[in-house]
Amino acid sequence: MTETYVTDPQTLLHRAPLRAGTVRSTYRLQLRPDALTFNDARAIAEYLQQLGISHLYLSPILTATHGSTHGYDVTDPTTVSAALGGPAGLKALSDEVRSRGMGLIVDLVPNHVGVADPRQNPWWWDVLRNGRQSPYAKYFDIDWSSGNGAGGRLALPVLQNENDPAALTVDRSGPEPMLALHDLRFPIASGTDGDNALRIHDRQHYRLVSWKAGVCTYRRFFAVNSLAAIRQEDPEVFEATHSELAAWCEHDLIDGVRVDHPDGLSYPSAYLTRLRRLIGPQRLLLVEKILANREPLDATLPVDGTTGYDALADIGGVLIDPAGETTLTELSQHVAGHGSDRLWFGETEHRIKRAVAETILAPEIRRLVAAIKRDGNAGSFDTLAVTNATIEVLAFMPVYRVDYAPLAGMTAAVVAEVEKRNAELTAPLSVLVTALSVGGEAATRFSQVCGAITAKSVEDTMFYQGARLVSLQEVGGNPARFGHSVNDFHLSNSERAQRWPATMTTISTHDTKRGEDVRARIGVLSQVADVWSQRVRGWLETTPAPDGATALFLLQNMFGVWPADGRPASSVPGLRDRLHMFAEKSIREAGTKTSWEEPDGEFESAVHGWLDAVIDGPVGTGIGDLAHELAPHAWSDAVAQKLLQLGAPGIPDIYQGTELWEDSLVDPDNRRPVNFAARVGMLQSLTDTPTLDTTGAAKMWVVAYALWLRRERPECFVGGMYRPLYAVGEHAHRFVAYGRGPAGEAPEVIVAATRHSVGLAATGWLETTLPLPQGNWTDRLTGNTFAGSARLDKLFTRLPVALLVR
Repeated sequence: MTETYVTDPQTLLHRAPLRAGTVRSTYRLQLRPDALTFNDARAIAEYLQQLGISHLYLSPILTATHGSTHGYDVTDPTTVSAALGGPAGLKALSDEVRSRGMGLIVDLVPNHVGVADPRQNPWWWDVLRNGRQSPYAKYFDIDWSSGNGAGGRLALPVLQNENDPAALTVDRSGPEPMLALHDLRFPIASGTDGDNALRIHDRQHYRLVSWKAGVCTYRRFFAVNSLAAIRQEDPEVFEATHSELAAWCEHDLIDGVRVDHPDGLSYPSAYLTRLRRLIGPQRLLLVEKILANREPLDATLPVDGTTGYDALADIGGVLIDPAGETTLTELSQHVAGHGSDRLWFGETEHRIKRAVAETILAPEIRRLVAAIKRDGNAGSFDTLAVTNATIEVLAFMPVYRVDYAPLAGMTAAVVAEVEKRNAELTAPLSVLVTALSVGGEAATRFSQVCGAITAKSVEDTMFYQGARLVSLQEVGGNPARFGHSVNDFHLSNSERAQRWPATMTTISTHDTKRGEDVRARIGVLSQVADVWSQRVRGWLETTPAPDGATALFLLQNMFGVWPADGRPASSVPGLRDRLHMFAEKSIREAGTKTSWEEPDGEFESAVHGWLDAVIDGPVGTGIGDLAHELAPHAWSDAVAQKLLQLGAPGIPDIYQGTELWEDSLVDPDNRRPVNFAARVGMLQSLTDTPTLDTTGAAKMWVVAYALWLRRERPECFVGGMYRPLYAVGEHAHRFVAYGRGPAGEAPEVIVAATRHSVGLAATGWLETTLPLPQGNWTDRLTGNTFAGSARLDKLFTRLPVALLVR
């Protein structure tokens, strides 16, 4: 269902001022029944207030799969999770933060619900029982056609092997009989009981199929069979799935919403327009939108911005030393067999996208092609030809979703390029073009499938295959682009200040491939590329690896999490197991030697053996020595990116626990419970400017002072001005700074940070200085004062960053 869009620019572009108690900063909490409930969040509200946070940013809080540690597998969108504390717990948390002048932002999951255990999802259970006659059948995007590969039934890809059907039984232990497959249960339609399990199964509205068969007749979240997509374009579905949100707004419990994966919806723009209408003009509305390289956020959307992956790429990129590119490219070529460079990423992305479309997303492609042939009036046209042409266009699409306003004309350009490369596709491309021109089902599914292919190919596969500098292989990043210049960084920030002043910025999330401090340390390798190259070549001679690309990828990540004091990794409780879990996930995601679908036990065993040999042998000692040697520079980059984020345009989000050093890898590692008691004690013990050391006190010091300043002078930040500042002198290129102040006025705050610090070790800053705007300036981090200009050796006496206030 489409909607009529408003045309008044001020109505269309949501720029209403946020409510009183403006969102100045957020603190992301990964709620989980076993570690962080509403009540637990209440208990740390005082600490977060003292830290300077204005709003708690909660992971999904609706009823999810039992034991879920993330909440994105919602099973009942009409209820607040009882496991987290239920409605009363949410109300108590809201009251608690409100009493402290704070607020709540909630994470909303509109695209899909969890169906791993059908009994836990009442809507899904009813559809399985009653088929198309269920009142909830239209809630889901299901293909009931006779040619759907399941005989017109709802295909459930849950069988693990060919012998599974023999394991089907009838469970008659409860009030109603159910089909049983191991621990799973499925409903039995009225009038179909009374026979053996297999014959009963054959009379159901659903059909259990192998997860390897490539048959799935409901739209999923990407290729996750346990997450079934829902049809928000239907007003009834929107009302049902947003009833709780409406109540939270009505009772003023929340101050904003983060929308998970809007690209999966049929009509994201129409959905967000309806959502804005529901929450009102003054609540914060952010979208988890992954923007491709140089892709702008659609200014016609009624949102305040994204969840910050674009800012993450800018902030991390400006700290990367471009001088290391050639050496690290050569190392990747030598060890991995490819340079992990621009050419490789371009060719690999196309190849992986085709493979993903032809395998794990084959059900979505088949349904899309069927719609293309219907909308293109090409029922007799060769299906294989249309499929090939469609996949080729999708494989060359450079963005997640192409139907946003700024991307008009992109599909035409890609189709033209595909046709130029392969003239044999001209005829089937004409079918695709005709179908897309209709603007019906085919056009909608094309956009949805485009995003799914991109996500599974790029973030979930290619970013595990590249091995040049893995800190660049991050959600929303472009690893083919080896860092950002200072000028590029400033222009991105300036545009953010002018166009999206209340967007979120982040450097860690529950979706990042590695934590911010791990990424910062790995980034330092760009400054010591020759040293790293020599060490890696020697290590792989000492301890040969089962695969070069895998080894180069894992060595960087091990270096990123190794104890900064050089201790053996084996001395850190749990680290060995975490590295093994990360390695297994990484090599399966990469899909070059093993995969989730077809695990290669021999290769995986070899990788685990090599990993232990590294940890326990001379290579581990070498990694520890290098980690210890470069620790000051890793810490420098870590606090630099933190302060650059906290002072920059937008609303900074602090991911739970990252106010101290943290060593998280990819999920579920980054959702481990946080020791808040230690953080409370640390904050209370800070009395003087700390040094960079293993405790992380310096990072908390920087975080707290930056957040306190945002609270003290809010007009300088969200909605404030942004001015690039430059140093002069021999090491001016190792410095990045900007001024912030009220809109239209002079800077009142200066954020300054060191970059490429390894090159300062021999000489220091020499005569490099920062010309200051008029006035007397005090560094809130050290108490040092400056006027006229600041010598950088004086500015960075205690810390590699400064927070100056006029």
